[in-house]
Amino acid sequence: MKRSSQSFQIALSAIACALAAGAITLGTYVDVLLGAGYVFAVFALMIPLSKDYVWGDALCYLATILLTFLFCQMSFLTLVPFAVFFGLHPIVNYLQRRYLKKKPLFVVAEIVKAAWFDLAMWLSFRFVFVPFLGLEEAFWYPYAEQYFFWILFGGGTLFFAVYDVLIFYCQKCVNAVVRRLRK
Repeated sequence: MKRSSQSFQIALSAIACALAAGAITLGTYVDVLLGAGYVFAVFALMIPLSKDYVWGDALCYLATILLTFLFCQMSFLTLVPFAVFFGLHPIVNYLQRRYLKKKPLFVVAEIVKAAWFDLAMWLSFRFVFVPFLGLEEAFWYPYAEQYFFWILFGGGTLFFAVYDVLIFYCQKCVNAVVRRLRK
């Protein structure tokens, strides 16, 4: 198999970066689309990984954060979940699938990723959304505060398990679509 050129790797990573930054930027300007922007950005970050361009994807992740930070009037509040977890998750999944072949190590990696997701959501909720968005004024906040860790570690871990399986499947789909691209 012929090795792809550096210019192809740069172009593919640049296209992925533009798609990811555009999706998150749109999500920050239209609040309803922020979650969809994160998911679309995760799909965009899977594009360089489909050709095994790990460094291209890592640089795409950094450039996405930088461009989104600049386009969103330097609002770091909307970038914290993406920067801490969602942007790095495709790279970690790729490395996990590539290098962890034994089942016990794979399971340990899943447990570590679930704890990472829970900590990222705790960080986002506790230090970003509550102080800066005034969630303590919401009618549901006293109930959520009382049972916060049960909700986070129970519901968050369950959500992550479903999300992670779907992201593994989506990576296979992105690989199939990008495989059709010719240099």
